[in-house]
Amino acid sequence: MATTIRIATQRVSTRALAQMVQSRGMATEKQIFNQIQSTKNIQKITSSMKMVSAAKLKGDENRLAAAIPFNVWTTPISGEPKEIEDATFEELPEKCLVVPITSDKGLCGGINTFITRGCKDVIKKLGEAGKTADLVVIGDKGRAQLRRLFGEHIKRSATEVVAPGSFALTSALASEIAAVSGDYDAIVIIYNSYVNAAVYNQMYKVITPFVAEGEGESLLAYEFEPDTKSEVMVDLGEYLLTSQLFHSFMDGAAAEQSARMTAMENASKNASEMIDSLTLQYNRARQARITTELIEIISGASALED
Repeated sequence: MATTIRIATQRVSTRALAQMVQSRGMATEKQIFNQIQSTKNIQKITSSMKMVSAAKLKGDENRLAAAIPFNVWTTPISGEPKEIEDATFEELPEKCLVVPITSDKGLCGGINTFITRGCKDVIKKLGEAGKTADLVVIGDKGRAQLRRLFGEHIKRSATEVVAPGSFALTSALASEIAAVSGDYDAIVIIYNSYVNAAVYNQMYKVITPFVAEGEGESLLAYEFEPDTKSEVMVDLGEYLLTSQLFHSFMDGAAAEQSARMTAMENASKNASEMIDSLTLQYNRARQARITTELIEIISGASALED
């Protein structure tokens, strides 16, 4: 009887010690198994999001292809878009209104961070040159990042913008921007430009207001009938801003979907690697448990023989 009690006590002590070690430093089999199942579920979600983004990207590419010829007429007036990387912004006038175009949704890598970084660079370099800049932010992600540093510079913001964008929606946004741009010498649109499914660049466009008469008069090569050039310049300026903004929206939407597709692909690969690592850890924990149980059986048998 005493021997039986001693064996039972040894088994309980061994199991209690093993559980104590596991709870202190190592996850149990059940915990590792739950982590594996959770990671597999996350992998299914990221794989599905990648396929959804790939399907949406095709539509955004078609809309961008349609928007490019629609915006060709603005190039002789405003010039070609320029890359933000290594830009000095020396050509910008004294007072600028910067319009960064970001997204309302996340899970798309650093695509919004690149835009906000470009805005910081613009404001910093303009400030060093004795110039000033304010912001009209489009997209919740850009607003959240920029208001921490430049909250006093944000004049307006637009969030929950319906996707995919339309020309009517862009016209409404352009009207809001035009309402606050009267005191500025130029509007600077910062956006992501789509190159292919793996590459996108940060670009900026400079839109200066038309001058109807006097020094620096715009469109001198054209005649206006009846003689209402000032009114035509106001309408044409709003249309130019809308056209440029619409093209930037389409370009940014395609870049966003390509970035999200890449981010979800990377997330799926990381989940697969984590599953392999957890499976190896689970097998080791299982082997350790089996070894412990065998030791208990052998120890009990040895105690009975004694």
